[in-house]
Amino acid sequence: MLKPDLYIDTTGNKGRGVFTKKAFTANTVIEVSPVLVMSKADREHLDKTPLHNYIFEWGKLKDKCCMALGLVPMYNHSYKSNCEYFMDFEDDTIAVKTVRYIKEGEELTINYNGDWNDPAKLWFEVSK
Repeated sequence: MLKPDLYIDTTGNKGRGVFTKKAFTANTVIEVSPVLVMSKADREHLDKTPLHNYIFEWGKLKDKCCMALGLVPMYNHSYKSNCEYFMDFEDDTIAVKTVRYIKEGEELTINYNGDWNDPAKLWFEVSK
């Protein structure tokens, strides 16, 4: 399920991102994306490719990884994101939901830490 009002566009300094053509209220599910689940061994190979930045840890034990389909890989990070995501390990899906009112034309962001307001430094900041 993907809201038809979402689209990809360029951002000022992050490359491409997900935007909306209409406003959304808080707590609106805007996408439920299927995922491709892969093993820990697969992740070791993926980490050596550009896909490293687009895969998620997966499973209750975080012993697998996944690649989300749909627009999920295109949401940019924000420590104060306007959306959050939920992993369903039984259905192999990731859902994205708004955490506040979103205005028309606004970029939709998630916190890559998993919790929409988690301030922990990310892998691409720690290595700087």
